[in-house]
Amino acid sequence: MVALITGASRGIGRGCALEFAKRGYDIALVYAGNHNAAQATQQAVSALGVRTFCCACDVSDFEGVGALTARVLEELGPIRVLVNNAGVTADNLLLKMSETDFDRVLDINLKGAFNFIKHSYSHFMKQRDGRIINISSVIGQMGNPGQANYAASKAGLIGLTKSVARELASRGVTCNAIAPGYIETDMTTTMTGQAREAMTSAIPMKRVGTVSDVASAAAFLASAEAGYITGQVLSVNGGLYM
Repeated sequence: MVALITGASRGIGRGCALEFAKRGYDIALVYAGNHNAAQATQQAVSALGVRTFCCACDVSDFEGVGALTARVLEELGPIRVLVNNAGVTADNLLLKMSETDFDRVLDINLKGAFNFIKHSYSHFMKQRDGRIINISSVIGQMGNPGQANYAASKAGLIGLTKSVARELASRGVTCNAIAPGYIETDMTTTMTGQAREAMTSAIPMKRVGTVSDVASAAAFLASAEAGYITGQVLSVNGGLYM
């Protein structure tokens, strides 16, 4: 079995790669530009005794994604799980947000997922089995000042998820989204003092989530036990948004 994971060099993507490797999946690691982090993740995954394929790719490049998907199929074989995790932020109040920053976030976070789904769509249909998991965000559910572009991209992922789920359900392929809340990643670890306290106090469970919390949810959605679950948004947010 093969799991293709985008944004896999660190954070949630790395966590998903390690979790799926522990479950015996061969892993295709797709990353943007942090070569050192990607190599470290590949080494950690390989140490678990599975095959790996690691490649840099601009997920917003339609043709590039098509070529990469073909290479994964050739190198590792049939893809059973696709995790669309690649994402960026370019925060600013809408009044000051540039068209370039709006387009870039949508191109990577939303169009990137479309590109990978599009290029694996026929494969999943013929295989009559598969799991597509899109990493959305609590921000796509509730919005956030200064993140109109990010919120739009993550809300768009939810709509994409539901539509793809309806299209592929009869072929035995599920498509679901995970909407993480505040997760302990490179971005949140830089927060200190009042900012971190305010973030934590807003969460009913009074703690920031872990990468493992999200990776475990992804592994569940890929499991046989989740075979009758599709078109859903699994919120992993400690109760931040209900």
